[in-house]
Amino acid sequence: MTKADIVARISEKLGMEKGDVQATVESFMSEVKNSLESGDNVYLRGFGSFIIKKRAEKTGRNISKNTTIKIPAHNIPAFKPAKVFVEGVKTNVEVK
Repeated sequence: MTKADIVARISEKLGMEKGDVQATVESFMSEVKNSLESGDNVYLRGFGSFIIKKRAEKTGRNISKNTTIKIPAHNIPAFKPAKVFVEGVKTNVEVK
């Protein structure tokens, strides 16, 4: 499913214009991104949490030059689904 698919479905369900729904979805994503970039987590009850995970410093390999490189500690965005969300997927989606 793409962002355009989400906008189309919400537009059909709510009877709103696609342009308005598109602006709302874009604003939501922008606010989540801005919040994470400023160091704040986003908690959506019943859906999940957009959180910042810390990655420790580690040693990696540059295979083409056969050298060792140091990868510094850094933060990455992550999504942790709520328990009800996980249970819904487990019960409603068949294993392929």
